[in-house]
Amino acid sequence: MAKRRRNTAPKYETGKEITTKSWFGSHADMVVGRDELESGCLTQNTFLQEAERTSYLCVCKDDKGYYITKRSHLDNGLADPNRYSDLREIQ
Repeated sequence: MAKRRRNTAPKYETGKEITTKSWFGSHADMVVGRDELESGCLTQNTFLQEAERTSYLCVCKDDKGYYITKRSHLDNGLADPNRYSDLREIQ
């Protein structure tokens, strides 16, 4: 008979809190305008320039930094793959 394994992974990180509405979803209040960008190197990014030219992309900011996502991912109740991915275009 096989033994049952115990789950030893921590379920909650003590002291870590989020400042956004949800853990993984993107919201309209997270959208950052061009004048709100903190670093000058962000304005030189070609992907950011592409986001400004198109109407379906936007730049958002969360606790980990900046990321670019589609406007259709805002406030839809689903997880945004661009937010929780480690492959962010802008850090």
